[in-house]
Amino acid sequence: MHLYLEEPSLSVCPKCKKPVLPHTVCQNCGYYKGAEVIDVMKKMTKRERKQKEKEMKSQEGKEEKEAPQENASWEALSKK
Repeated sequence: MHLYLEEPSLSVCPKCKKPVLPHTVCQNCGYYKGAEVIDVMKKMTKRERKQKEKEMKSQEGKEEKEAPQENASWEALSKK
């Protein structure tokens, strides 16, 4: 047979870290290239919206803890 099926290549959304097809809007957060294209929260019910906002806040908190301090000087880095 000459049928050859290939898995789609997925990239990672920089905002929510979910797998997304390349060059498409993320269906989870509605962002494309760092700009909000679709308001995902608008289509959700109140319960879904609250849960989604809670997830996004917890994820942002994790990113802030993991990110190193960019304004650190050489003296502060050598003391660590």
